[in-house]
Amino acid sequence: MNCSTICGLVAAAAVVAATQAQAQTNVVKIDIIQPIVNTAALSFEHKLSETSSFQLGVSVTANYREDGGFNYYSEGRKTSGFGIMPEYRFYLSEKHPAMEGFYVAPFLRFQHLSQKGDYELYDPITGGYSRRKVDATLNAFGGGVVVGRHWIFKQRFSLDAQLGPSYMVSGVSSDGAGVDKDSFLGFYDDINYGIRGGVTFGIAF
Repeated sequence: MNCSTICGLVAAAAVVAATQAQAQTNVVKIDIIQPIVNTAALSFEHKLSETSSFQLGVSVTANYREDGGFNYYSEGRKTSGFGIMPEYRFYLSEKHPAMEGFYVAPFLRFQHLSQKGDYELYDPITGGYSRRKVDATLNAFGGGVVVGRHWIFKQRFSLDAQLGPSYMVSGVSSDGAGVDKDSFLGFYDDINYGIRGGVTFGIAF
C-alpha cells in the first residue's frame, strides 16, 4: 500500500468522522423545573427528517407533599405516580435542520397519580377540622400543542424551552376522605384546560 493510498484512506476516514460528529440525530434531556415538585422528567428526541422529529417523555413523581403537612402529628398527603408524553415536532427554521430552531409540536399525555396520607376536613357547623386517612388515585389523558425553541451548542449540548395549551380529561377514585381533582397539583375540578411549559437540558449524540 503506497503513501497516496494511505493518505486517501485517512482523509476519507476523517471526512466520515466529521460527518458523523455533525449529524446528531438523538437527544436525551432532563427537565430542570420539575424537581421542584419531586418529579424527574426525562425525554428522548429522535430526528425523523430535516424538518421533523419524534420525542417521548417520561416523568416519575415520588412523595410530593400536596399540603405540606398541617400539624406536628401528620405529614399530610403525599402524591406519587408517573406520566408518559409522546410528541411529534415540526421544525420551522430554514437555516437549521431538525432538532434546531423553532418548532410546533402536538402531543398526547397520560398521567397516573396515587395519593396517600391524612386529609383535613372542615366542619362548617362546629367550625373545626377533623383528620381522615386518604387513599386516592387520579388517571388523566389528553393532549395539546406547544411552541418551542431548541438549541444545540457545540454539536453536543441541548437547551429546549416550550410553552402551549393542553386539555386533559381526568377522574379520581378515593377510599376515605372526599378527595377530588383539586387535591392534586395541576388539576382543577371544573377546568380541563391548562398550560404546558418546560425547560430541558440534554446531550445530543
